[in-house]
Formats: sequence, structure tokens, C-alpha cells
Amino acid sequence: MKIVVRAERNSDYQEIAMLNDLAFGQENEGLLIEALRKRKEFIKELSLVAILEGQISGHILFTPVSISGNGKSTISLALAPMCVMPELQNFGIGSQLVEHGLKAAQSLGFRSVIVLGHKEYYPRFGFKPASFFEITCPFEVPDECFMALELQDQALIGISGMVSYPIEFDRFG
Repeated sequence: MKIVVRAERNSDYQEIAMLNDLAFGQENEGLLIEALRKRKEFIKELSLVAILEGQISGHILFTPVSISGNGKSTISLALAPMCVMPELQNFGIGSQLVEHGLKAAQSLGFRSVIVLGHKEYYPRFGFKPASFFEITCPFEVPDECFMALELQDQALIGISGMVSYPIEFDRFG
């Protein structure tokens, strides 16, 4: 299966929204992505699509967030949302999206990534429970599902506190 991963294009917007809505079974994911694109902090190079046979088969988005505690604030990225066309799940498309996205984030100088996701899936990319770094989620979630990854060695050493997501996550999450 030949997959091409690239940054989204304006012409992809509708297909990305439909894919996310289909994968999550609701319209909120497409609306969330649309709203996040309007933020000045939006980074087009971190909204990636997986193309299979000319069709968008997956999408991943990384959005800047802050980690605040002990009187200081640090910028990180949130990996959310990520989806793959339901009938194409478990063929490695999601893994390719994550790997390409993490490399793109690292090349843009980001030092860490936060994810709320499947405890069996994300550790294969190096994610650890965020509590390991004394990083907390602003809402109640299982500890093993709220994870962090250092994109640079010791990037989260001395960083602790609560993650602040853009308001759009509250509105559409």
C-alpha cells in the first residue's frame, strides 16, 4: 500500500472535515478543525493528510498548547485529532501520519507533544504518561491515556503544570 503524507491544501478542507466526521461519528471534529484553522497560531505544515490512490485516507493535526505551572508557561503541541478512514484502519496509515507529524514538529523547533489517546497505541512512538513529567490535564481523564513526548532530549525536564488547550476544544470537544 503506497501512502503519501503531505501538508493539507485549501482544496482538502471539505474532504478532511468529512473524513473526521465519518471516523468519529459526529460533525464536531470537522467543526473543530475548521475553527482551529482560523487561529493565528495555526500551523499549516502540522495539518497532514495521508493520500492513498488519490484519496485522502487519513488526517492528523498538531496545535500549539501551553503547559503552565510554577509561575512559568511553556509552549507544546497537542496531537488532536487524528483519524483514518474506518475501512482502512489497522493498515499503518495512522502510524505514518504520527511519524511524519512528529518529524515535522521537530523540524519546526517544537520540543514536545501532548496527546489524549489510546494507551496501547501512542507509547509505540515514545509517549509516556504526562504525569511522569508532572503535567496534568485540565479535565478528568485516565492517567495512562494522557501522554507526553519529548521531541528533544530532556525537553520536559523542569516543566510541569496544566495543559491549556485552545478554547475551540471546549466548544467542539
